[in-house]
Amino acid sequence: MNDTDGLARYRAKRHFDRTDEPPDEPTAEGDRPGEEPSFVVQIHDASTTHFDFRLEVDGVLKSWSVPKGPSDDPHDKRLAVPTEDHPLEYREYEGVIPGGQYGAGTVIVWDQGTYRPLKDTDPGAFARALERGHASFRLNGTKLRGGYALTRFRSGDDGAREAWLLVKENDAGGARHGRATPDPRRARSARTGRTLRQVAREDVPGRGVR
Repeated sequence: MNDTDGLARYRAKRHFDRTDEPPDEPTAEGDRPGEEPSFVVQIHDASTTHFDFRLEVDGVLKSWSVPKGPSDDPHDKRLAVPTEDHPLEYREYEGVIPGGQYGAGTVIVWDQGTYRPLKDTDPGAFARALERGHASFRLNGTKLRGGYALTRFRSGDDGAREAWLLVKENDAGGARHGRATPDPRRARSARTGRTLRQVAREDVPGRGVR
């Protein structure tokens, strides 16, 4: 998958003299032989509160907006709408995007960890699977664990927005009790233990935690 267009979109939507979101500078972290790629789930309290699900693929974070958040209940099928690729540094971003900027609002890192493809482990195979519209993987996060699958059900070729489903595999990591998805207002950061409200109160807009 070519990351150039994705990061160009990321850069074009942001004014880096006004927001402290990481620029799309090249990083060596995308080439780490023998290490599993990373994932991050951020809660973003913007015009609407949603979850951003990001997988490290080909040196960038392939990203989907998941309005209701990922679920650990295999019966839940969660809408996931692709957004622009993000630089790898974004997996550590937490703070307040200033008003007037794209995506203005508070961001916390709800979950983070690594993942591995469940099928072909060839370095380029997972990217090709996403291009074809279906990829399965196992998450090893602080909160999300076990098998998941992303499946495209609308291509966007007819003018409608491209759309996917994020679904938990029926394995030992599935929900057994309680909420399958956290209440975003009560959820706490995997990095700092703070809630959205605490970050909004404590962080100066444009000066996020790294």
